[in-house]
Amino acid sequence: MRTAYLDTLYELAQNDKRVYALISDNGAIVYDRYRRDLPEQYLNLGISEANMIGMAAGMASCGKIPFAYTIGAFLAYRAFEFIRNDVCLQKQNVKIVGTGAGQVYSALGPTHHSTEDLGGLRALPNLTILCPASPMEVRKATKAAYEHEGPVYLRLGTNREPEIYEKDYAFQIGKAVTLRDGKDITLIGAGSILKDVLDAAEQLQGEGIHARVIDMHTIKPLDKDTVIKAVEETGRIVTVEDHNVIGGLGSAVAEVVAEYGKEIKFKRLGLCDFSKGYGTYKEVKNNNGVGICCVCQCVKETFE
Repeated sequence: MRTAYLDTLYELAQNDKRVYALISDNGAIVYDRYRRDLPEQYLNLGISEANMIGMAAGMASCGKIPFAYTIGAFLAYRAFEFIRNDVCLQKQNVKIVGTGAGQVYSALGPTHHSTEDLGGLRALPNLTILCPASPMEVRKATKAAYEHEGPVYLRLGTNREPEIYEKDYAFQIGKAVTLRDGKDITLIGAGSILKDVLDAAEQLQGEGIHARVIDMHTIKPLDKDTVIKAVEETGRIVTVEDHNVIGGLGSAVAEVVAEYGKEIKFKRLGLCDFSKGYGTYKEVKNNNGVGICCVCQCVKETFE
């Protein structure tokens, strides 16, 4: 995902001198080509995330298009006040890019895990939130963020996510993508964990459960029509997220389901506490109840 983002940003900056890359003393090596070829459009603000967001807001007020990039946990938590007051309140055209979404930085522990970022940022007015699931979708989401006038939070994994799209498709902010059709239940996911959701759906099909899989790449504004269609056509929904169950994708979908008013089987699968343990991404997901086997078990519970 990271390479897909950097390549796309490089292309955008080459073609538009208003585009700037801002970093917070991380990602310096991976920005080597950008820094070499576009030095006037690159700023390293040091370990000062709040100041980076403040500077980005000032640049946007002068007509620039800054992409402020660092580890998502440091942006969403440490710089929250600046995101709220300098960017969202002022409706500044700033693109906030958080890498290491969810528990992707598995070996670094909960201090580096972005597992509450959506819960906080989703409450902010004027902020669009994109959570792409694969390298191709990262490229599309980055371009969409660039074209969108206003604040955007782009939530990225790292650099090891597999491609889940076999062919090109139309990416539209606020419009989910159906990756797999099914009549028995709908699984809604976003971000890096979506590959696990697809693998779980394949496993469930072998057990006679045909699951629809939705890529909800835009957390805000949420695609309400796709959720309501799933309510009507499958009668069961499970949301899967590498995030706390409070405030994230599951909460957003639950709000739509509750306001629609039709009784269905509904479950949110995600973290219920800070993440625990260290290891590979797969190991940490399994240890925290969001691995493939956990998805399958959660689905089966809706049929009991």
